Amino acid sequence: METRSAEILCIGTEILMGDIVNTNAAYIAKELAGLGINLYHQSVVGDNPARLREALELAFSRADIVITTGGLGPTYDDLSKETIAAYFGRKLVLHQPSMEALESYFVRRGSVMTDNNRKQAMMPEGCTVFANPNGTAPGCAITQEGKTAIMLPGPPREMKPMFDHWVVPYLTKDSDTHLISHNLHFFGIGESALESKLHDLMTGSTNPTVAPYAKTGEVMLRVTARVKDGEDVEAVMAPAIRRILEEAGEFLYGVDVGNLETAAVRALKEKGLEAAVAESCTGGLVAQRLTQVPGASQVFQCGIVSYSGGMKEKLLAVSPEMLAEKGAVSQETAREMAAGVRRLSGAAVGVGITGNAGPTAQDGQPVGRVYVAVDSPWLSKVLALDIRRTDEDARAYIRHVASSNALNLIRLAAQAAPDREHNP
Repeated sequence: METRSAEILCIGTEILMGDIVNTNAAYIAKELAGLGINLYHQSVVGDNPARLREALELAFSRADIVITTGGLGPTYDDLSKETIAAYFGRKLVLHQPSMEALESYFVRRGSVMTDNNRKQAMMPEGCTVFANPNGTAPGCAITQEGKTAIMLPGPPREMKPMFDHWVVPYLTKDSDTHLISHNLHFFGIGESALESKLHDLMTGSTNPTVAPYAKTGEVMLRVTARVKDGEDVEAVMAPAIRRILEEAGEFLYGVDVGNLETAAVRALKEKGLEAAVAESCTGGLVAQRLTQVPGASQVFQCGIVSYSGGMKEKLLAVSPEMLAEKGAVSQETAREMAAGVRRLSGAAVGVGITGNAGPTAQDGQPVGRVYVAVDSPWLSKVLALDIRRTDEDARAYIRHVASSNALNLIRLAAQAAPDREHNP
């Protein structure tokens, strides 16, 4: 099957100097993978026509497709179209539909269109124009002698819809092959351990391919198959996915689910259950992650941040004698927090988290010692975590991993419950 290669060339001195984060490249790279287009290089160049021409020549020396972002605006330093048109030996001509769209844009805003905006409607002769309903700068594409340049605006809110609506059809119009992926999400196993179990599959498979992606505290495997029109992609993927599940299925929390909080909410919805959380060291992070999921209000009762011992006693009925004997950071405290928030909320699943996120040891507990408890009719347990980190991001990392363990316990408790019609 034919494969094509692409390079992403992001244009803008503000990106080069680190004044803004280059999210465009990450988005385009992910989309290209889904189209079956190989990506081997990404580049950033400032608003300088000589250096842009040099970067363009280098990119086309090693790729069939070059996708640029930025440099399509009205100001003097927006020179992407001019430079790329010159590379292909084409002149810029007025594109009347773009000019009319520009004029309408300023009328709708009640503003006067300055003369320099006219350059945004000047397009390389013979190009394919991509309309931009989200801004003033249209994009375009030139294909000549086996090379394609695609020019997109820099603002992500303009670039992303233009890529989806215009670029994807442009790149796939002559192709009968497709690249389809499934993302398998794992929690409770590290990247190296998962790679060890599946090393021969990862290195030996060509269609589908299996690639690991480490995320904070978890791992994702992307299984990607290249198929022709009419070919059963699931059948192509099935042997690889079956092998993965045989080796590491116990750690799988979802396929194409996105993240742990989404998996937890889905599991609760499937069983018609509600959850509540009591947090100390995570400071509400579990509740925040849950409520970022659309529809979480159907399954999430409340989140309580009981940071002090007094609030643990007052709000959650944690025993003061137990606190005095075992300490705030203990499995007993986590267990009572989970039971307390479940009792207070009436939810089927209660979770309690207590620990030391740093920066120093407290009450004999080292930084990174965290206890996470779940309380439910179907699953009640306490995890003792030792999340060791010493870098400047240690506190954030400890809190994130602790919250992920809490979300996974919610998911497991919901999955352990009987089907909806049998729930109390």
